[in-house]
Amino acid sequence: MICLSLSDTSLIERCQRNDVAAFNEIVGRYKNKIYNYVYRMVGNSEDADDLTQEVFVKMYLALDSFRNQSSLSTWLYRIAGNLCIDSHRKRSRRDTGFGGSISSLDEPISVDINGDGAAREVADNTFEPMRMLAQKEMDSQIQYALSKLPEKMRTVVILHDIEGLQYEEIAEVVNCPLGTVKSRLFNARTTMRGHLTSYIKG
Repeated sequence: MICLSLSDTSLIERCQRNDVAAFNEIVGRYKNKIYNYVYRMVGNSEDADDLTQEVFVKMYLALDSFRNQSSLSTWLYRIAGNLCIDSHRKRSRRDTGFGGSISSLDEPISVDINGDGAAREVADNTFEPMRMLAQKEMDSQIQYALSKLPEKMRTVVILHDIEGLQYEEIAEVVNCPLGTVKSRLFNARTTMRGHLTSYIKG
């Protein structure tokens, strides 16, 4: 049983000692955030499920290379971003195959990505059908506008405006200067505003 108060660093250290319970705790902490980021990047729930699982498998297999030079969340976002880029390249070559067997160094890794579905549905206690429909439509328009952005701009606007990362964290995730992050974010917002203007006015 893993105590929820354990730091990410402690969990990583346990994982490096092949503690599968610690790995599952990390998955529990970050699966929703990573899924939401990946979904916004690829725009497809099935691909997002597969890629999210692959993020945590890659994390597990690369544990020995983690030296606490960045936060665990930053590392996971970086892995996720690279996988999304690879996924886009595969789709461009009409090779959309994901999957394959998953195995760990010592025992099978069980990654419960779907969980209780909290990553996809936000409960609305008031259950107002028209409000829910409007929210769903707006979310669809935002996703459409995101899909029109180049990957570099899409990444920064999702990480900052949706995931809530600071500029410095994003710079670490995408491995570029702080000024470049701010420039990409400004351009992304401007471009998205152009795509959403007609919908908002309507």
